[in-house]
Amino acid sequence: MKPKTKVFITIAAVLVAGAGVYASTVYTKRGVVTVQTGRAVRQDLTSLVTASGEIKPKNYINIGANAMGDITELLVKEGDKVKKGQLLAKIEDIQPEADVQAQKASLASAEADSNAAEAGLKASDENLNTMQAQIDHDKADLARMKADLDRAEALYKEQLMARQDFELKKFTYEAQVSAVKESETRLVGAKAQREQTAAQLASTQRRVAVARANLVRYDDILQKHNSYAPLDGVVTNLPVRQGESVVPGLQNQTGTIIMTIADMSLITAEVKVDETDIVNVALGQPADVTIDAIPNKTFKGRVTEIGDTAILRSTGVAASQSAISSQEAKDFKVVVALENPPEDLRPGLSCTAKITTATRQNALTVPIQALTVRQRGDLDPPKPASSGAQAAVKPDPAAEKAKKEEIQGVFVINGQKAEFRKVDTGITGATDIEVLSGLKEGDQIITGTYQVIRTIKNDATVKVDNKPPAQQTTS
Repeated sequence: MKPKTKVFITIAAVLVAGAGVYASTVYTKRGVVTVQTGRAVRQDLTSLVTASGEIKPKNYINIGANAMGDITELLVKEGDKVKKGQLLAKIEDIQPEADVQAQKASLASAEADSNAAEAGLKASDENLNTMQAQIDHDKADLARMKADLDRAEALYKEQLMARQDFELKKFTYEAQVSAVKESETRLVGAKAQREQTAAQLASTQRRVAVARANLVRYDDILQKHNSYAPLDGVVTNLPVRQGESVVPGLQNQTGTIIMTIADMSLITAEVKVDETDIVNVALGQPADVTIDAIPNKTFKGRVTEIGDTAILRSTGVAASQSAISSQEAKDFKVVVALENPPEDLRPGLSCTAKITTATRQNALTVPIQALTVRQRGDLDPPKPASSGAQAAVKPDPAAEKAKKEEIQGVFVINGQKAEFRKVDTGITGATDIEVLSGLKEGDQIITGTYQVIRTIKNDATVKVDNKPPAQQTTS
């Protein structure tokens, strides 16, 4: 036999032997699943809800134009701090200013007439008092003269007084009677004059009231040509410039926004929480807020407001206001008040809030990826083949429904087998989930890969390989 032929025969024998060894190995490992495992351990667990949004002041006001005209003065610029009542901007006010001045003149004239009427009424009252005092004095003299006349008449009848003296007493009395009547007549006339003066005073006072009311109205119109700060805050938006024309809002049309004043004493993070997480969020829960513009710094806060209306994620419109029924994802607004925010914080900055919804001390946990779901029928042991007569029997609907019941659990390593364990879970952390029942501390559970956990069957034979992927590739 030639040497070359011997070499070929030797190589062929080695190949056949190698193929046999490989086939034997594959046959031996047939049905074995390679898995990665972890342990059920106890640790402190925190459940977080993460949501994104933007920084907003708790209170801010858009200052719109209340009058039509050109902006003649802008007294602030964006970023300025303002005080409540501070003048911010002026709108052209020539006509309303003229109306105010004309109304002030009208009011002054009405007040002068009123003062004159009031002085006349006061003089009338003093004159009436004087006239009444004179009448009272004349009536007293009349009474005295009547007594003198009566005594004179008695003396005259007894011829103890001369006729001339009696007639003098009589004439004096009659003259006093006439004087009293004349004084009373003048008093009646003075009272009538007083009533006219009082009516004139009431008329002038009404004119004053009307003039003052008109002045308030014209002054209000004039004030609407000026914009004042409604609160202490910061000018966060100034979309107009001096010289631009502005218009007030109408019933179905918004007016010109001159500027926005924000109260920066209370800063909030307004975030949108997914509808699946909102049930876990409650008022007062602590939160850690990070701001994209301020890296490597976390701000503390607490939940102060939770929205009740779902917001469509695609449009930002409340679901109740959408005319189209949609099954798309929805969010809920949650407001987190920041504690000790920096002074240079600006509204509109993007932020992320991690809200702590629950905490557990020394909780039994497993990695979240280990949790899976199986139907009850897939976990039951296979039954022996049925005879032809039994196969003809119609399946029980209740039993079939029970087989489709989904059970939540994990796969535990028992010997070299994967055993499915039903578990009850509690709160969920970032990477781990709390186990309330079904496991004990130290149990070895299957954690990967995802494909294995999704497809592995109960009681399957497994091989544990927890080496990193790089080492597995090298080997």
